[in-house]
Amino acid sequence: MHELSIATSIVEAVSEAASAYPGARVKQVRLRVGALASVIEDSLQFCWELATEGSPLAGATLVINKLPVIVHCDACGVDSEIGGVQSFRCPRCGELAADLRQGRELEIESIELEEPEPKQPESGAPEPMEEHI
Repeated sequence: MHELSIATSIVEAVSEAASAYPGARVKQVRLRVGALASVIEDSLQFCWELATEGSPLAGATLVINKLPVIVHCDACGVDSEIGGVQSFRCPRCGELAADLRQGRELEIESIELEEPEPKQPESGAPEPMEEHI
Protein backbone atom coordinates (compact mmCIF):
# COMPACT_ATOMS: atom_id res chain seq x y z
CA MET A 1 0.00 0.00 0.00
CA HIS A 2 2.00 2.96 -1.28
CA GLU A 3 -0.81 5.35 -0.30
CA LEU A 4 0.68 5.62 3.22
CA SER A 5 4.00 6.89 1.86
CA ILE A 6 2.09 9.31 -0.40
CA ALA A 7 0.02 10.59 2.55
CA THR A 8 3.14 10.95 4.69
CA SER A 9 4.90 12.91 1.94
CA ILE A 10 1.90 15.21 1.55
CA VAL A 11 1.78 15.83 5.31
CA GLU A 12 5.48 16.73 5.29
CA ALA A 13 5.13 19.09 2.31
CA VAL A 14 2.01 20.79 3.68
CA SER A 15 3.53 21.13 7.17
CA GLU A 16 6.57 22.80 5.66
CA ALA A 17 4.44 25.19 3.59
CA ALA A 18 2.16 25.99 6.56
CA SER A 19 5.14 26.78 8.79
CA ALA A 20 5.39 30.11 6.94
CA TYR A 21 2.10 31.07 8.66
CA PRO A 22 2.72 30.65 12.39
CA GLY A 23 -0.38 29.78 14.38
CA ALA A 24 -2.50 29.06 11.31
CA ARG A 25 -4.35 25.74 11.21
CA VAL A 26 -4.59 23.63 8.06
CA LYS A 27 -8.27 23.05 7.33
CA GLN A 28 -8.14 21.41 3.91
CA VAL A 29 -5.67 20.01 1.41
CA ARG A 30 -6.74 19.60 -2.21
CA LEU A 31 -4.96 17.16 -4.52
CA ARG A 32 -5.02 16.63 -8.28
CA VAL A 33 -4.72 12.90 -8.96
CA GLY A 34 -4.60 11.54 -12.49
CA ALA A 35 -6.25 8.26 -13.44
CA LEU A 36 -2.84 6.78 -14.25
CA ALA A 37 -1.26 7.73 -10.89
CA SER A 38 -2.17 4.31 -9.44
CA VAL A 39 -3.75 5.83 -6.33
CA ILE A 40 -6.75 4.23 -4.70
CA GLU A 41 -8.81 7.10 -3.28
CA ASP A 42 -10.31 5.21 -0.32
CA SER A 43 -6.88 3.92 0.68
CA LEU A 44 -5.37 7.39 0.44
CA GLN A 45 -8.17 8.85 2.59
CA PHE A 46 -7.60 6.13 5.20
CA CYS A 47 -3.84 6.70 5.17
CA TRP A 48 -4.38 10.47 5.41
CA GLU A 49 -6.13 9.95 8.75
CA LEU A 50 -3.20 7.83 9.97
CA ALA A 51 -0.53 10.23 8.69
CA THR A 52 -2.13 13.35 10.17
CA GLU A 53 -2.93 11.83 13.57
CA GLY A 54 -1.02 13.71 16.25
CA SER A 55 0.39 16.17 13.71
CA PRO A 56 -0.42 19.86 13.15
CA LEU A 57 -2.65 18.66 10.27
CA ALA A 58 -4.87 16.52 12.50
CA GLY A 59 -8.49 17.18 11.58
CA ALA A 60 -7.68 18.63 8.16
CA THR A 61 -9.71 17.19 5.31
CA LEU A 62 -8.21 15.78 2.14
CA VAL A 63 -10.10 16.54 -1.07
CA ILE A 64 -9.10 14.53 -4.13
CA ASN A 65 -9.87 15.89 -7.58
CA LYS A 66 -9.63 12.96 -9.97
CA LEU A 67 -8.36 13.82 -13.43
CA PRO A 68 -9.21 11.75 -16.51
CA VAL A 69 -6.66 10.65 -19.09
CA ILE A 70 -6.38 13.15 -21.94
CA VAL A 71 -4.45 12.23 -25.08
CA HIS A 72 -3.51 14.24 -28.14
CA CYS A 73 -4.19 12.61 -31.49
CA ASP A 74 -1.68 13.54 -34.18
CA ALA A 75 -4.02 12.23 -36.89
CA CYS A 76 -6.90 14.60 -36.16
CA GLY A 77 -5.05 17.18 -34.03
CA VAL A 78 -7.47 17.03 -31.10
CA ASP A 79 -7.04 16.51 -27.36
CA SER A 80 -9.61 14.00 -26.10
CA GLU A 81 -10.50 12.19 -22.91
CA ILE A 82 -10.22 8.45 -23.31
CA GLY A 83 -12.80 6.23 -21.70
CA GLY A 84 -10.39 3.87 -19.97
CA VAL A 85 -6.75 3.01 -19.66
CA GLN A 86 -7.03 -0.21 -21.66
CA SER A 87 -6.84 1.49 -25.04
CA PHE A 88 -5.02 4.67 -25.99
CA ARG A 89 -6.96 5.26 -29.16
CA CYS A 90 -8.46 8.56 -30.18
CA PRO A 91 -12.19 8.40 -29.45
CA ARG A 92 -12.79 10.57 -32.51
CA CYS A 93 -10.89 8.77 -35.27
CA GLY A 94 -9.71 5.51 -33.68
CA GLU A 95 -5.98 6.10 -34.33
CA LEU A 96 -3.41 5.32 -31.65
CA ALA A 97 -2.80 8.37 -29.50
CA ALA A 98 0.41 8.08 -27.48
CA ASP A 99 0.82 11.78 -26.63
CA LEU A 100 -0.41 11.86 -23.04
CA ARG A 101 -1.55 15.36 -21.99
CA GLN A 102 -3.14 14.57 -18.61
CA GLY A 103 -3.58 11.63 -16.29
CA ARG A 104 -0.29 11.06 -14.46
CA GLU A 105 -0.61 13.96 -11.97
CA LEU A 106 -0.20 13.61 -8.24
CA GLU A 107 -0.01 17.22 -7.07
CA ILE A 108 -1.02 19.37 -4.15
CA GLU A 109 -3.46 21.80 -5.74
CA SER A 110 -4.14 24.01 -2.74
CA ILE A 111 -3.95 24.31 1.03
CA GLU A 112 -6.68 26.07 2.99
CA LEU A 113 -5.52 27.67 6.22
CA GLU A 114 -7.50 29.10 9.10
CA GLU A 115 -5.81 32.09 10.66
CA PRO A 116 -5.43 32.06 14.43
CA GLU A 117 -7.75 34.14 16.54
CA PRO A 118 -6.16 37.43 17.54
CA LYS A 119 -4.89 37.29 21.09
CA GLN A 120 -6.94 39.26 23.59
CA PRO A 121 -5.12 41.04 26.38
CA GLU A 122 -5.18 38.97 29.54
CA SER A 123 -7.53 40.25 32.20
CA GLY A 124 -5.70 42.49 34.58
CA ALA A 125 -3.10 43.34 31.96
CA PRO A 126 -2.91 47.03 31.12
CA GLU A 127 -4.47 48.03 27.83
CA PRO A 128 -2.01 49.31 25.23
CA MET A 129 -1.66 53.03 25.49
CA GLU A 130 -1.99 55.43 22.63
CA GLU A 131 0.99 57.55 21.95
CA HIS A 132 0.41 61.19 21.08
CA ILE A 133 3.15 63.22 19.54
